Amino acid sequence: MSTLFSPLTIKDITFKNRLIISPMCQYSSTDGFATDWHLVHLGSRAVGGAALVIQEATAVSVEGRISPGDIGIWKDEHIEKLKTITRFINEHGSVAGVQLAHAGRKASCKVPWEGGKQIKSNEGGWQTVAPSAIPFKEEEEAPVALSKEGIRKVVADFKAAAARAVKAGYKVIEIHAAHGYLINEFLSPLSNQRTDEYGGSFENRTRFLLEIIEAIQTEWPDKLPLFVRISSTDWVEGGWTEDDSVKLAELLKGKGIDLVDCSSGGVSPHQKIPVGPGYQVPFAAKLRKTGILTGAVGLITEPKQAEEILKEGKADLIFIARQSLRDPYFALTAAEELKAKTEWPKQYVRAKRYP
Repeated sequence: MSTLFSPLTIKDITFKNRLIISPMCQYSSTDGFATDWHLVHLGSRAVGGAALVIQEATAVSVEGRISPGDIGIWKDEHIEKLKTITRFINEHGSVAGVQLAHAGRKASCKVPWEGGKQIKSNEGGWQTVAPSAIPFKEEEEAPVALSKEGIRKVVADFKAAAARAVKAGYKVIEIHAAHGYLINEFLSPLSNQRTDEYGGSFENRTRFLLEIIEAIQTEWPDKLPLFVRISSTDWVEGGWTEDDSVKLAELLKGKGIDLVDCSSGGVSPHQKIPVGPGYQVPFAAKLRKTGILTGAVGLITEPKQAEEILKEGKADLIFIARQSLRDPYFALTAAEELKAKTEWPKQYVRAKRYP
């Protein structure tokens, strides 16, 4: 039997297989509202057989957007269209998830196809925030270091976003604590040079994330899964390390987090990443030894590759991103290659090559 196509139950949610669609920014919103693009983009991957479809980094506040095109969940008016999307995903055999995010100092940028550079204040940009007033790149405008009041506001924004996520019909929340965005900026000593209780020691630098988790848990049902995506290493000397991630995984397990999604990098432009097939899988394998479930992500493009990762006990779930952009029906084609049984949409059954 294929491990990739075996079910996994986390709390009250059963994932029909181990293939997860990673959050992928579409930069196709106005004022944070989802559109028909998001419905088709996310819905097609549910039809394509993935067990869980996680919506792109969804801003918990207007200032937390990466770009003006980011999708959001910072006001109740966003919920109606999101409900249309989650209903479609859930009705087609997949589970609808959302990644809650705040971009921190990497906010106020142009969309990628317009260059992706920071939008300066005199160009219509907005003031960015961070743990410390250190810009991501030297030529960029510096963020404002969050005050205690500012930190409390961000925590409250995540809490309110979680409440809206429940109303919108999501069954999984992933907290975005990776890729150099705000929570990751607090975790990394490269971007966090505070001298108060939110900076310095490991315990202090993880405090912000733990406060966000606790706030979300007051709104998020105990029966539904809660994931955290982390950057397992900064890939920069003096930054966040694999050993830090192991300590964090142990901490998160004790706080009721169900799975750590193991990515890496993003907090520094000086990172040196040895990119290659499955290059981040060792992080998932290492953190899994703490007893927490892990997700493997990063240049996983072949069904047999994904199957081997699971069979060798290196991860519990496989997260795919760019490969699903190339093939929205990757789960269906993977099942055929592995000769695994999986349910096809009845409208597509006549295209099956394997019973």
